[in-house]
This record gives sequence, C-alpha cells and structure tokens, in this order.
Amino acid sequence: MKKLLIIEDDKILRETTAEILELENYEVFCAANGAEGIELAHNNLPDLIICDIMMPGMDGYEVLELLSNNNKTKHIPFIFMSAKTELKEIRKGMDLGADDYLTKPVEEELLLSAIESRLAKATLLRELQTTDNSSVENSTYIDVSNINDLKNYFCDFGKSKIYKKGEIIYREGEFTNQVYLIYKGKVKSVKIDEFGKELILAVYKDDDFFGFSISNENTKNVEAAIAMEYTEIQIVSKKVIKEILELNYQLSLEVFKLLNENLTETKKQLLEMAYGTMRRKTAQTILKFASEMSRRPTQNINISRRDLAGVAGIATESLIRTLSSFKKEGILEIEGRNIKILDLEKLSEIY
Repeated sequence: MKKLLIIEDDKILRETTAEILELENYEVFCAANGAEGIELAHNNLPDLIICDIMMPGMDGYEVLELLSNNNKTKHIPFIFMSAKTELKEIRKGMDLGADDYLTKPVEEELLLSAIESRLAKATLLRELQTTDNSSVENSTYIDVSNINDLKNYFCDFGKSKIYKKGEIIYREGEFTNQVYLIYKGKVKSVKIDEFGKELILAVYKDDDFFGFSISNENTKNVEAAIAMEYTEIQIVSKKVIKEILELNYQLSLEVFKLLNENLTETKKQLLEMAYGTMRRKTAQTILKFASEMSRRPTQNINISRRDLAGVAGIATESLIRTLSSFKKEGILEIEGRNIKILDLEKLSEIY
C-alpha cells in the first residue's frame, strides 16, 4: 500500500482529501503545518507528499526546500495544492523542484490522476536508475508527464527568442519543425485570403502554446503567426515533442484535449462569422478579447480596430461604426485604442 502525506492547515480540506485517498486504498498521514509535515516525512518516508503553500509559520516553499536538501526525502514526489493561481507562483513552485501544481478547488478525478501519474513516474525513474543502458535524455522526457511539466521543459531546455510588435514568427505555407510557448506577450494566428484580407483565427497570451501540431515534421504551416506586442517565446523542436509524447500517455491525452479545445473554438468562430449579425459579431469579438487579455471583462482592452475586425470577420469600417453605436448606447467606453465594457450584461445579451 502506497503511503501519502498531506500537509494542509485547513482542517476540513485536509480531512476531506484524506478520506478520498483512503477510499482509493492509500495509507494517509496528515499534518496541520509545515514543521509537523517535515517530521512526519522523515519518520514515515511517504511515497508522495501533497502540500499547501499558504500556511502559518512555515509555508509550502520552505517545506519543499528543506525536504529537497535531505537525502532521505529529496526523491519523494511532491505536489503543491494551493489557491495561488498566478503563473509566477506556479513557476516558482516548479522551479523549486515540485513535481506538480494543482489549484484549489481540485476535482477528485484530477487529484487522483496527478497522484497516479507521479507515483508511476517515480517507479519508472527508479527502474531507469538500475538499467545501465538507459539514457539521461529518456529520463528527462519521462519526467514530463503533464502540461505544466511540458511548459517547464520549454523554459528549461527550449530556445528563447524575442519578437517585436508586428514581427512575423512564421508564415503561412512555410515548412515548420517547431512548437512555441509564450513566456511573455501576445501572438495572433492569421490567414490571408485571396484579396489580402487578414482573418485572425486565434489570439495567444502568456503561458499559451501555439504551432502545437502532432503532425509529422516538415509540414507546411496552415496559418501565419504574428507578435501583437513585445513578445518572448520559448521554442522546442517537433521531434523532441514527439519523443516526449511517445513516452508519456497521460500527457498525450492532455495535449489531445488542448488541441481539441482549440479546434472547437475555431469552428465556433467561423460559424459566428458566417451567420452572425454585425452587432453580434462585434459583441462576441469584444467579449473574446476581454476573456483572453484581461483578468476581468470590465478592464480596459488595448487592441487595434484592425485586429478586432480580423477576429470578427468584418470590414474595419463596419466594426468602427458598430463600436460607435455601442458607445452611444452606453455599453462601451472608448478612448483611443482602449475599449472598456460598461454594461457587460447588455453586451452579453447581444452576443
């Protein structure tokens, strides 16, 4: 029976999580704070540790650091489970050596899946260490078992490149052998029709993948990618991505889900372009950009009218006229490139 340690100061969450894991035939130990958790880890040497970050006295980062510096506990898989959702917090946890980062509230299925994959990874790594002909490269790939791991792999081993606003990252019809992760900035995926009109298929922001195709190498791009602002990107070859996916079934499923979600969103956008009214297309596009580029829909959206029109699939002049009518109706506030939603409910009704 595998032994799990939960370090969590919230009593209800701690007991609920323990009950879920015990029903799955795990032996569970619980600690209400970091110091108690470290003591239990040393005395019981669990197969995996689940730890909160924000705790009184000693936070989760300190717990991980202390356990990582001890030869008895440094190889124990460690999962953060925290209410902190900011990219910098997730990156900090992973940089310290955490194996996974789950944000509260965590669905039971996701929690169990993360635990199972981490325990399986630990077993595989132990097998690799006892096999003389196992390569270091394969060990690194096996360590990449979910989307967060893959993003960290890009940051650790990928090639970093910076693009200025308007700079082309790749062109439609060119051959490509790379996959991209945005570390900072925004990128638009576009197609150019026979009349030279730009159709924006997707907008990507911090921590988003793009150019993520599981097709063979040396395939042509079906769209172009252009930086919408100063953008820093991490790049990994498709060959490496293919090898990583072949070694990690769970990650392959997550990537398939990600690609399917992107495809569904693109289909929805194309249908809206074909059948939506001018007002509906404009409202839908503003709401989409608000979701992609802001923490809250009512924050300012700084975007060119051309880019808005490209996503909506309408002429720039038509979009400007519709924006003006929304402004007169008190739905939007417009100042230069900045658009602010004043009446979210009314805009949503149009959409």
